[in-house]
Amino acid sequence: MEDVRNKPESYWKEKLSPEQYRVLRERETEIPFMGDYWDTKKEGIYRCGACGEPLFSSDEKFDSGRGWPSFFTPLAMEKIELREDRSLGAPRTEVICKRCGSHLGHVFDDAPQEYKGRETTGQRYCINSYSLDFKEGERKNTGEGV
Repeated sequence: MEDVRNKPESYWKEKLSPEQYRVLRERETEIPFMGDYWDTKKEGIYRCGACGEPLFSSDEKFDSGRGWPSFFTPLAMEKIELREDRSLGAPRTEVICKRCGSHLGHVFDDAPQEYKGRETTGQRYCINSYSLDFKEGERKNTGEGV
């Protein structure tokens, strides 16, 4: 697998759309209810929009009513990095793709403890649609198609 963690920003500017670059590399946030995936209900895997790393499953996606794709947990904690973010004054926890270092969104402890009859983590991984690439039909365990 190609090492993309230390690619220069010129690489990302060529690879990503201007909107993706602003979110993934400059840590901006997209406008709520405007992204491609906030209300997607299809089954599949959500990959990093920059490097393609499988990050989240539709099995863990829920409607938070906030306007961004929300997940209870990533596919594996080893795939993400969590960092303190004080960019808006109050501390938040930023979610970063461990493979390429791109900004994905933030995680909050305000998700329901139970959702559609099942227990949850209570966490809301609030992820920008521009940070994701959805692969319909991919399975949780392998990242491969059904």
